[in-house]
Amino acid sequence: MRDLIAADSTIGEPAVNISIFGAFVLVTLFITFRASRNNKSAADYYAAGRNISGQQNGLAIAGDYLSAASFLGIAGAIAVYGYDGFLYSIGFLVAWLVALLLVAELMRNTARFTMADVLAFRMQQRPVRMAAAISTLAVSLFYLLAQMSGAGGLVTLLLGVTGDAAQAIVVTIVGALMIFYVLVGGMRGTTYVQIIKATLLILGAFVMTVWVLGKYGFNLSSLIGGAQDLAVEGRDVAAPGAQYGLTDTTKLDFVSLGLALVLGTAGLPHVLMRFYTVPTAKDARRSVVWAIWLIGIFYLFSLVIGYGAGALVGPAEILAAPGAVNAAAPLLAFELGGTVLLGIIAGVAFATILAVVAGLTITASASFAHDVYASVIKKGQVSPNGEVRVARITAVVIGAISIGLGILALQAGLNIAFLVALAFAVAASANLPTIIYTLFWKNFTTQGALWSIYGGLISCIGLIIFSPVVSGAPVNPTTGKSTSLIQDVDFSWFPLNNPGLVSIPLAFFLGWLGTKLSKEKPDILKNAEMEVRAFTGIGAEKAVQH
Repeated sequence: MRDLIAADSTIGEPAVNISIFGAFVLVTLFITFRASRNNKSAADYYAAGRNISGQQNGLAIAGDYLSAASFLGIAGAIAVYGYDGFLYSIGFLVAWLVALLLVAELMRNTARFTMADVLAFRMQQRPVRMAAAISTLAVSLFYLLAQMSGAGGLVTLLLGVTGDAAQAIVVTIVGALMIFYVLVGGMRGTTYVQIIKATLLILGAFVMTVWVLGKYGFNLSSLIGGAQDLAVEGRDVAAPGAQYGLTDTTKLDFVSLGLALVLGTAGLPHVLMRFYTVPTAKDARRSVVWAIWLIGIFYLFSLVIGYGAGALVGPAEILAAPGAVNAAAPLLAFELGGTVLLGIIAGVAFATILAVVAGLTITASASFAHDVYASVIKKGQVSPNGEVRVARITAVVIGAISIGLGILALQAGLNIAFLVALAFAVAASANLPTIIYTLFWKNFTTQGALWSIYGGLISCIGLIIFSPVVSGAPVNPTTGKSTSLIQDVDFSWFPLNNPGLVSIPLAFFLGWLGTKLSKEKPDILKNAEMEVRAFTGIGAEKAVQH
């Protein structure tokens, strides 16, 4: 296999790879077309008519959440860094406890279509909706950046495409296909694709896990020992510190990463939007419980897959392949089952990316159409069909932007688990403080909401721009490129790769300070109405005040 990779930068047979890949695309297209027949209203397009069961929604949430980062990025991080790579899994999973205990049921009960329905309910509508929409678009673009990079890297690996221009074309084609799914299927089609994709992904990971363990006598210690044999010289993959324990800066980066991962999920707009698709608050809770079980089991599989890639393929070969660390799982599949298993796993991985991107795109476009166009620009005087039409146009624009950013990320060779962690940092900084204050602090004001959202958003993105993520990262000796988005330039001054340690506490502080300095008096009646709605779900369908 290693000679084959070195020879033509691909693995397996491109014809077989693309055939299996195409079969997955055709099946999901069929599902999307069937689902689109039921899209007769804005509620159908945005929230699947609120008739998805708790179990189905739990599967769909798992499908939405188990992104390219979970499958490709985490497996690669574990294969190369061992223990430190698994920290992503821990953070992603623990985060669901915050979502379950603090936001899932209350958000479902108080919103209609978007996060802004909650934030603006007892505030001044126009400024808060605009701020929430901008925040939603920012989080979605960061998340889309990771998914598009993963899709491009995966197809590049399958087809053996080389050169920046060819990779850019691949990302563009993949992005166009994903936009098409959103335009046709809406939330209902997206939900069904996510359910099927979650089932296939967990089954595929289970097969690879059993296969890998079987090669080592179902002895996890032997597997980790095999990974250690091929590890980078001087690196202990069974102990912490390979990635985040080298200096005081990387230790702080680890704390910042953990904070962003644990708090970010409860502020992710595309995850929050899934709670609006269920008919009752009980179903919202059941959704999260199902999701926690499914996601937790998958992350245990990812531990074995990651160490298996480290032991059977080796970090050197993984880093040298197209897509770098993100190629670990496909390379392991080829090592285990040859061309057929590679094609199946790659097809599942692409379905993973497809489902997540569809969810992200529909969330971002719904936020613009529902919160900016319908509520701010038209002041509620717009037909549901007109709103959905604007949402579809917005989906095309967002898709085009994400394609451009995805090309940059792919060519820089960034780990997509790391890119998703940046999206979590933005969500935890810009969204979560405002959500928590809105739901639990009756004196919270419009000024506090605006200071929290914009303060968290601007500080987080600003620190990312001036961090090694964008410029100034050292050159990777394997690829000969810097891991920064912009090559051969250095304007970084913030030392941490993830800004959550600074931006999240700052956003909470700004929300408190803005409220304390505000001359606005809290609307006691609105607060009481929202409290009743949050705990009973009464009137959730009418949660929009113009």
